[in-house]
Amino acid sequence: MNGNSQAHAVLPARMPAAPRHPLRFFAKTHPPLLALCALNFFMADVTAGLGPFLGVFLQAQHWTPAEIGLVMTAGGIAGMAVTTPLGALVDGTRRKRTIVGAAALTITAAMVAILLRPDFVVVTAAQIVSGIAGAAVPPAIAAITLGLVHQQGFPHQLGRNEASNHSGNVVAAVLAGAAGYVFGLGAVFVVLAIMAACALAALVCIDPREIDHRAARGAAEHDGEGIAAFTVLLRSKPLLVLGVTLTLFHLGNAAMLPLLGQAAVAKGEGNASAFTGATIVIAQLTMVPVALFAARLAETKGYWPVFLIALITLPVRGLAASLTGGAWALVPVQILDGFGAGALGVAVPGLVARILAGTGHVNAGLGAVMTLQAIGAALSMSVGGVVAEQFGYAAAFVTLGAIAVVALLVWLVTRPLMAGPCENQVSKNTSEAVAYSDAAF
Repeated sequence: MNGNSQAHAVLPARMPAAPRHPLRFFAKTHPPLLALCALNFFMADVTAGLGPFLGVFLQAQHWTPAEIGLVMTAGGIAGMAVTTPLGALVDGTRRKRTIVGAAALTITAAMVAILLRPDFVVVTAAQIVSGIAGAAVPPAIAAITLGLVHQQGFPHQLGRNEASNHSGNVVAAVLAGAAGYVFGLGAVFVVLAIMAACALAALVCIDPREIDHRAARGAAEHDGEGIAAFTVLLRSKPLLVLGVTLTLFHLGNAAMLPLLGQAAVAKGEGNASAFTGATIVIAQLTMVPVALFAARLAETKGYWPVFLIALITLPVRGLAASLTGGAWALVPVQILDGFGAGALGVAVPGLVARILAGTGHVNAGLGAVMTLQAIGAALSMSVGGVVAEQFGYAAAFVTLGAIAVVALLVWLVTRPLMAGPCENQVSKNTSEAVAYSDAAF
């Protein structure tokens, strides 16, 4: 297939006809999907590495804040640089489970290296390696999911994946915090290693014969081994709109939680670590039911309202953060964060799969969108920090919320272009799927 003939791409022939109720479809493949949920649960902690505990550990080793920030940035930049190529690698290989397993082992080994030798060179190298390995996990898991359930079951399973992921984040944070408190920071590394081992066990339980690799990359069955040119990613207007919208969203979103913690410390409202940990848990707990709701909404109403909910909550969150007083008043602010992030976790890979259906580059496209998200998130701290320093924290929250309003406007203005890939398809005969990328050129 070339880049100009992608309409009405047929999904893999072995995909079942649209069921009357989703549970009938999922009951047929319950064991691998249960293992997939377990994989998402345990990989939530592994993919993040030590997360916020890294800074605490390095601080205990007498690192300066500047040094800690530098090594964390190095890992983030490395992951950002390779996300799209790794997505293309996932599209082109049948060893998707191997990629996830190798990433889990690599991240664990990198964290152990930090524990054993926390000097600047080793920690920087470990962060770069773990950043690259972590960047491979989201597209690989998305591909495994799509290969198991196809386009028809993708929204539903994405909700289950995200709910499992957020639940894993909460459990891991509690376990790591408790273990670190009782046994010392070294116990945090043990928790990560145990979660990695459990993730590998879950991965083994996913039968590779159940994965349709053509469906996993979004290729059309009738094209044989042919796929669209890779430049389809650059010529897809819906993908570009999605990327711009998400860049603006994360530009407004990423700095809010760190600035909330800094504002609380500035007001003398308690321990910064405990406060930040509590806000993270509140947001993650909110994301669990929101992810399930977003999946159901995507199945019945399409992706448009899911994105709309996520985009509306961020400006409201910025305004609420600017007006809130005490620490407890920030609970609703983090609940709003859970609504936005929980909805997007389901909607982004699902919509990318719709936009690039029939091209064979779904996971490369997901990697490209994730790269744009990362750019927005990286710039967010700079924008929020400068405004907070010059005009105060309230002004920073309002500014970040205003950026989110721009993202919402982009989404509303481009609705005619995005209507096709966003529409509900559950009620249709899904033995065929429209390749929406054809309308993008």
